[in-house]
Amino acid sequence: MGINLKTTTGKIIASAALVGTAAAVAGMGTYGAFTSTTSASQAVASGNVTIALAGPGATNTLNNPVTDMLPGDKVERLATLANTGTSDLNNVTLSTAATGTPTALTIDGAKGLQLSIENCTTPWAGSAGAYTCGGTKTVVLASAPIITGTAKTLTLPTALTAGNTDNLKVITSLPDTADNSFKNLNSTVDFTFTATQRTGVTK
Repeated sequence: MGINLKTTTGKIIASAALVGTAAAVAGMGTYGAFTSTTSASQAVASGNVTIALAGPGATNTLNNPVTDMLPGDKVERLATLANTGTSDLNNVTLSTAATGTPTALTIDGAKGLQLSIENCTTPWAGSAGAYTCGGTKTVVLASAPIITGTAKTLTLPTALTAGNTDNLKVITSLPDTADNSFKNLNSTVDFTFTATQRTGVTK
């Protein structure tokens, strides 16, 4: 039976059929467009920030204990600090912290232990108490209380550059103003070196 266009229902069905046919024809037309593609591949590798102390030995005596320290004494220890990463650095800081039961050695900022660090452009020669620098000697950390609660920025001449090393002499001293209240005290000080990457650049 055919559609009766005289009825309302018949007109609606006929209109829907015509719209469907028009949509199908329009859809077929989209397959005629030209296309072209191209591509590239970029390899990306991140850098590596690493600061390292030499293993225990002649160039790293920082872990060696100190005994029988008296007012006016100075103790010298060596630490070879190397930038073994692939990136240059903005800075290297040193944090110190006392472990165990606090004593006046690390609490008293005036009479307690003081810390300073020197650098030599060549490895230090000689032995503790008589180390000598055959190259150029610079101060990378001025004398200050050994515990300050904040990280100290080291003025490193070479280790800020990837692949370079600084030869440090760490000097711990007990001021001659330390009185009898400093007798028979024991403290352990932890040293933590932290490196910060260089500032980001456009490559």
